[in-house]
Amino acid sequence: VKDGSWSVLQLVEALGSCLENTDPRTRGRGIQLLSQVLLQCYSLLQEKEVLHLVLFYENRLQDHHLVIPSVLQGLRALSMCEVLSPGLAVSVLKAIFQEVHVQSLLQLDRHTVYSIITNFMATREEELKGLGADFTFGFIQVMDGEKDPRNLLLAFQIVHDIITKNYALGPFVEELFEVTSCYFPIDFTPPPNDPHGIQREDLILSLRAVLASTPQFAEFLLPLLIEKMDSDLQSAKLDSLQTLTACCAVYGQKELQEFLPSLWSSLRREVFQTASEKVEAECLAALHALSACLSRSVLSSDTEDLLDSFLSSILQDCRHHLCEPDMKLVWPSAKLLQAAASASLRAYHRVTCSVLPLLLEQYTKHPQSSQRRTILEMLLGFLELQQKWGHVEEDESTLLSLRAPVCSVVFSALTDPSVQLQLVGIRALTVLGSLQGFLSPTDLELVVDHLIRLALHEEDSQSSEAAMEAAGSLAPIYPKVFSGRMVPRVEEELQSEREEESSQDHCSLQQRCLQALAAVSTHASIVKETVPVLLQHLRKVQKGDEARSAQDVVSVCRSLQHVALQCQQDAESCWYYHQTVVPCLLATAVHAAMQESTHPLPGRALLQEEVLAAMVPIISAATTHLSPELAAQSVSHVVPLFLDGEVSFLPQNSFPCSFQPFEDGECLEAQRRLVALLMAFVCSLPR
Repeated sequence: VKDGSWSVLQLVEALGSCLENTDPRTRGRGIQLLSQVLLQCYSLLQEKEVLHLVLFYENRLQDHHLVIPSVLQGLRALSMCEVLSPGLAVSVLKAIFQEVHVQSLLQLDRHTVYSIITNFMATREEELKGLGADFTFGFIQVMDGEKDPRNLLLAFQIVHDIITKNYALGPFVEELFEVTSCYFPIDFTPPPNDPHGIQREDLILSLRAVLASTPQFAEFLLPLLIEKMDSDLQSAKLDSLQTLTACCAVYGQKELQEFLPSLWSSLRREVFQTASEKVEAECLAALHALSACLSRSVLSSDTEDLLDSFLSSILQDCRHHLCEPDMKLVWPSAKLLQAAASASLRAYHRVTCSVLPLLLEQYTKHPQSSQRRTILEMLLGFLELQQKWGHVEEDESTLLSLRAPVCSVVFSALTDPSVQLQLVGIRALTVLGSLQGFLSPTDLELVVDHLIRLALHEEDSQSSEAAMEAAGSLAPIYPKVFSGRMVPRVEEELQSEREEESSQDHCSLQQRCLQALAAVSTHASIVKETVPVLLQHLRKVQKGDEARSAQDVVSVCRSLQHVALQCQQDAESCWYYHQTVVPCLLATAVHAAMQESTHPLPGRALLQEEVLAAMVPIISAATTHLSPELAAQSVSHVVPLFLDGEVSFLPQNSFPCSFQPFEDGECLEAQRRLVALLMAFVCSLPR
């Protein structure tokens, strides 16, 4: 048949005695052979051949049950033919629906039926839709009672396509729901060494896609989900909650209205009682989805605002727990309120106008640091939600009307003796600063003052580091305030020589000043302020006594490296940094090496291995992200410095002797050490 020497119809004639034999086994073998040929040659068939074969196979569906599997294989081959005449797909399916009791067949044969239906749905959609609800009803009968997971995956996909491609469901919506929902929740566990590779999760997701595909299932599905949420099985709870979340994407408030009280009751109970973080997380996700679904509904003058009444129920059940910061329901209540509020701006305003004033009041009422920390963490959760919508709207923001008390609470946390409360206060400060238009100029100056105090003078290193990190986050938003207020104050502290301080305290303060300058260098304009301060300090400390000086130089180098890494994402900052810092480092190192060559003097600290090792990553970080053009410009200066002693591009370039790091001679040993800096430069150039 493949090489054209026989037609399929000639093959049928040749098999005639076999196909008409009175023994069903013989007939079955004849049809099996014909079907195997068709499965390999269906693309070669002519339209007329297909018509005759379809009529032949349809007729054989009434044959003995031993013959049916081979008949179905033949029909599967024909369902893949592109030359199938209009009307034949409908005719085949009608015959299968009418003549074949599918669930009495073996698994493989049932799979064949699902494949035939899938093929026709892919290629003959409009014809099948012409059957109306009869097609849906026929498929319900085919699927009813299916148990094999391999077949269920196909069957679920067919139901999903029936719904999403708008086949007529007619009066069979509930029947279609029943025939699929009877598998919910999936409890299939694949046997060990399962060759088919079907996982439980595949079935769960496939069934969920069906159940959550249409609002028409809502009246049947939601009671089922509420029932399964109360199950003792955690897997059933999780599946129900995830399915509810999926449903909210396609439902409107009309579908949810009747079930909202029961859904809220189940979700609240689970969050209040569960010991499982997974269950809690899925409950909160489902509550968020419900709130989002109700937020999407368009309100008309005569309809109830379901979102408002739903949120009122949540507030009624949760709000009073926020007044008990030591009790176990305070966090579950806060999480529920935040999940509902995070769904939309409308939900956020409704919840926060009730909750924020209460939290501020509770903060004042509870003097203990541990209680205040809990209250401020809850407040922080609501402040972080505001970030989702960015700008604080003048007309409807609860937050703006509470600006003064919110700032007062946060600032009080920053001066509390409790480090843990300070840390939450710093996080809250960062969030407030990120809300465009929230902080007044006076508040902003106060913010910077608090950050300077915490960064430089707070005993606890955690608070100091957190304050520096906060400064780095806020500096790009308010560069003028930080460069005008923070940088000069830190520079002043860095240069101060306080007699009353022990050398250890002074050293610690200097370290923090260096770290703070690096941390705040997160904007191009600030980098231009901080880099000269760091370089000036480098020149100052390398002149001190050798042991102390080496440690100080390494500290400055670490801060310079930190700045270099932060500059890499901004081309302007990157080039400014490179052309300012690299020549200065090289000049300082060359100067020290030449002094060592002529007459050893203070400045030798720069030639110590640990100091050179600290300079290498600065040069590397400053070079890696240069554009090829700027890199070439830099190469034209740095390479001649090392090869030819060309020092003209270096600042302060009057040296006592020539720079010859590749020459022999004992007196040039110090210069040779600087080749490590050339390597750092060359090896970091962009490719």
